[in-house]
Amino acid sequence: MTKKPTASSPFPKGKAAGSKIAAAGPGPSRRDVELSAAIAAFSVEAPVLSPLIAARAYGSGFYPYSDRPKRKTYQKQLRDLQIELLKLQEWVKAQHERVVIVFEGRDAAGKGGTIHRLVQHLNPRFVRVVALDKPTDAEAGQWYFQRYTAHLPLRGEIAIFDRSWYNRAVIEPVMGFCTPAQTAHFLTQVPTFEKMLVDDGIRLFKIWLDIGREMQLMRLHERHKDPLKRWKLSPVDLAAPARWEPISAARDAMIEASQSPVPWSVVLANDKMRARLGVIRQILAQIPYESRDDGIVGVPDPAIVLDGRTYLGRRLA
Repeated sequence: MTKKPTASSPFPKGKAAGSKIAAAGPGPSRRDVELSAAIAAFSVEAPVLSPLIAARAYGSGFYPYSDRPKRKTYQKQLRDLQIELLKLQEWVKAQHERVVIVFEGRDAAGKGGTIHRLVQHLNPRFVRVVALDKPTDAEAGQWYFQRYTAHLPLRGEIAIFDRSWYNRAVIEPVMGFCTPAQTAHFLTQVPTFEKMLVDDGIRLFKIWLDIGREMQLMRLHERHKDPLKRWKLSPVDLAAPARWEPISAARDAMIEASQSPVPWSVVLANDKMRARLGVIRQILAQIPYESRDDGIVGVPDPAIVLDGRTYLGRRLA
């Protein structure tokens, strides 16, 4: 069953989509077989993306909308929410709070664009985006969390991690950069590590951006075609399509093992505009900063912003 948008959605006129494969019957249709073949043959270097992949991209992964929001509506809501983010930052500074926002997700899910809109108008002296390269030899010999603790915020600061310590839960094991034992050890340690952060007063948010398989392929293909975006294609990005299922399994195991003490928020991000608004609302709604305008902040769209356990339950239903 697909979800329908509720009245709390910022774009309430959307229609449910993405259920065509599930409703096709007991066996795969000819079109589904052709789509599977197109996915198997995908290459970012292909001159043209398969029309089958392009047609299925927006509704892939059982994305609950078929319409696209109006850009003017999005831009107005984004501006209003960015003003709220400025209020939040002033409150964080005045109250000497510390905020950490962890962004994880599928390759090409839009982490960079979402982070950019989040910090676009904030004072850069008090907000930091942390995007670490692969560990150096010295860092590889440290306690795993050590190089991340060096980037935790001071009082009055917000630190945003564009990928984080959760590399060890998904990317590293799937790509063969660590052993299964190292991942298992990490998943037993991370709740304790995060409890220490929370107990010390840090406000921690964990966001996973998820997209459908066909949407990922379309975005990777678009990146390769655009000289201004090609730098975003890392070896991990290029390897991601062939590892779709292992990444899904690793993601699910990660969410299940690390939902406490800080729950995951899973944001369905086939539509970048809806995803960006959903992420910002999710953060603003959970911090009691001064002069918060609840009419603007509203409620994160429940059709695309899901608690981690809700997301896992929906996948397994």
